[in-house]
Amino acid sequence: MSFDPGTLKLFLRIAALGAFAKAGRELALSPTATTQRIKALEAELGVTLFNRTTRAVALTADGKVFMTHATRILESIEDARSELAADRQNISGELRVAGSASFGRRHIAPCIAEFLQTHPQVSVRLELSDNIVDIVEKGFDLALRIGTLSSSSLVARKLADNPRLLVASPAYLERAGTPQTPAELAAHNCLVLADNHHWKLRDQSGKLHEQKVHGNFSTNYGEMITEAALANAGIALKSIWDIRYLLAQRKLIPVLEDYTIEPAWSLWALRPPGKVAPLRVSVFIDFLHTKFQTLHA
Repeated sequence: MSFDPGTLKLFLRIAALGAFAKAGRELALSPTATTQRIKALEAELGVTLFNRTTRAVALTADGKVFMTHATRILESIEDARSELAADRQNISGELRVAGSASFGRRHIAPCIAEFLQTHPQVSVRLELSDNIVDIVEKGFDLALRIGTLSSSSLVARKLADNPRLLVASPAYLERAGTPQTPAELAAHNCLVLADNHHWKLRDQSGKLHEQKVHGNFSTNYGEMITEAALANAGIALKSIWDIRYLLAQRKLIPVLEDYTIEPAWSLWALRPPGKVAPLRVSVFIDFLHTKFQTLHA
């Protein structure tokens, strides 16, 4: 018994989305063609794969069993393609990538432009949102996320840590003075993100200093902290990736440079569960890893 990979992919997308028409549209199939393919698959297997009602589509018990086998078959095909790909430069196909809005705009989009110059046969569809996207349900190849990962079946690779530092504008430091120790932060107007009023700094001997800070501005939106610091409002705790260009322009100045602040989160590449990623996905992840290691070097 042999199976068409396109039909197997259609079956898995229907199972993930719970809808024939939506899965068919993703794969450029008409509703009639979608239904015919699944009926032909069910006839070949001799089982019913989906329970269909006017309101919902759900896998039958046999469908759940077959989903495991269909996934393995497609993984084996990807394995073969990866092993037969002699030249990682000559990759092709579409990459669907999800990412956060602010980070994606500033850092992922330029990386994609550079990647496509090297791999012109690849096309990228980038979707940016501040909401967490279910990449399996939505059919993404990859998601780029900053944070602490929750337990899931997704395959994760850390691309880079998220180093942070304290910064302020030259005008603010000229007006309020430059703190020389963490304790002196108590006398400064500190710009607080998400009610984080305790800043932890480690000195060169490794000793941890936890300082409670206060200020007249707090927000849950990181870009507003940056804007407030640029407007001479106070001292901010920022991720280096967010303000690297402002440091280079000397619009923001590092504060307490002899102290380090441990990364609060890391940058991760997440892909759907599977033994081997498609070659275009693994090459893109390797490319991003190299880029972000250089960025934070």
